[in-house]
Amino acid sequence: MRLFTILILCLVLTSCGGEKNSDNNTNTTIIDTILNSQIDTAAIIEPIGAPEPVYIIDTLEQRLIDSGLVNIEDIIPGVLTDVRYSDTNNFMATDVYGHLNRIYLQPSVAADLKKCQDKLKEIDSTLTLLVYDGVRPRSVQQYMWDILDMPIGEKVKFVSNPKNGSLHNYGAAVDLTIADSNGFALDMGAGYDDIRKIAYPRHEAAYLDSGMLTQQNIDNRDLLRDVMRSGGFWGIQTEWWHFNRYSRDKAKGLFDIVE
Repeated sequence: MRLFTILILCLVLTSCGGEKNSDNNTNTTIIDTILNSQIDTAAIIEPIGAPEPVYIIDTLEQRLIDSGLVNIEDIIPGVLTDVRYSDTNNFMATDVYGHLNRIYLQPSVAADLKKCQDKLKEIDSTLTLLVYDGVRPRSVQQYMWDILDMPIGEKVKFVSNPKNGSLHNYGAAVDLTIADSNGFALDMGAGYDDIRKIAYPRHEAAYLDSGMLTQQNIDNRDLLRDVMRSGGFWGIQTEWWHFNRYSRDKAKGLFDIVE
């Protein structure tokens, strides 16, 4: 508002003094004085930006922190995350994490995952790990188990029975893929959380022979498995994206289940 008023004043002064040079000089002096004394040019040039969004740690995330788990982005420079269970872009089409927007793991598991990221960068510096899920509290696992409408024989292929406790519940398992320099996931021939058999590593050869998987799909999956082995992780036969760091018995001896 002050700048608008000053500009109007300047126009009035210049219009009133247009006939005489001496008046013009006087008007110019007045305008210069006003501009130099009253306008903060830096305030005009620098826009007033919107405040930075504040990340709020909700009850679920605080439980993870209190359990001694770590945010992998604090441990692994450049790692990408996409917390799929904080959205509906998953095989249940349900948000089960709420506001949680970070991936947490046991400190030793996160350190080993960093070895995998380092190995990937050695192979191709343009690639990076893209992590979908880490620790999954057993209470969330129970909710997933309860709402998943399929026979138990099929259900256990995708969600471990919470009574037994899964490696996700310990913060000792991770779901992930590899992303290119633009942050796009490499084509694995089946997406994350795809429950079709084309996502099963044990059926890859058959799907390759049928042409439903390409050699590039297999090569991408092999690359992921290779870099994960470098950190001591191994996969399972029904999900190309899932990797365990410890056996269930080993995890039980090292960690407590995150409830």
